[in-house]
Amino acid sequence: MKQKPLFTIIYEDERIAVFNKATGIAVGPDRWDETGGRLDKLAASFLGTRLFTVHRIDRGTSGLVVFAKDAETHAFLSRAFEDRLVRKRYIAAVNGRPAWKETDCDLPLVPDGNRQHLTIIDKYRGKKSLTRFRLVLSAGNYSIVEALPETGRTHQIRVHLAALGHPVVCDPLYGNRKPLFLSSFKRNWRGDPFDEKPLLDRLGLHAAELVLPERAGLAGPLTLAAPLPRDMAALVNQMEKEGNSFSFLP
Repeated sequence: MKQKPLFTIIYEDERIAVFNKATGIAVGPDRWDETGGRLDKLAASFLGTRLFTVHRIDRGTSGLVVFAKDAETHAFLSRAFEDRLVRKRYIAAVNGRPAWKETDCDLPLVPDGNRQHLTIIDKYRGKKSLTRFRLVLSAGNYSIVEALPETGRTHQIRVHLAALGHPVVCDPLYGNRKPLFLSSFKRNWRGDPFDEKPLLDRLGLHAAELVLPERAGLAGPLTLAAPLPRDMAALVNQMEKEGNSFSFLP
């Protein structure tokens, strides 16, 4: 079987390198799990240059990761992420059918807030957090939503969606590990239940787009996009056949 690449390069210039990472690979050091490789080391080896980590996405999340090639660019981009000057768009497969077409979640979050080291909601100790959601598609008891995080707390999108009653599919921390099968939403499905393979058996979250602010030597903001990985694209395709589209995925 052909092995899926752990990452592909999306964009590179003299100051930054942007990768589309697969699910299952950490961006940097992970104190809980050092298996599965690290993108920072693999990307630096691939390009043959030192890279500075600007931001992270979860090991289970696929999609865009930006690295800087020098300390000055690293400082600029780190500040841009911290000051909310970077626009981020995620695509999530979630459990349930939201009653809303658009909604905001501003529940305050505490990363590493309990003995299980999970992010928790706490109105007294929590940091200000905001995610804007838009419903894209529903089929059966599953939906595709667009998430626009205004802040960047650990596991923010996952916790906010779970709090709204629609945890991300296959989320072992804030939902459940149950894989998503075509038979669970396809009407009149007639396959073999003992031989069916899941459409999605990993965290259903993808970092689809980043818009970086203007910087020296760049004419304007830089928009970066990563296509849906094959498993999520197949899921969306099947859901479009069976469900109701509320808007088109960009």
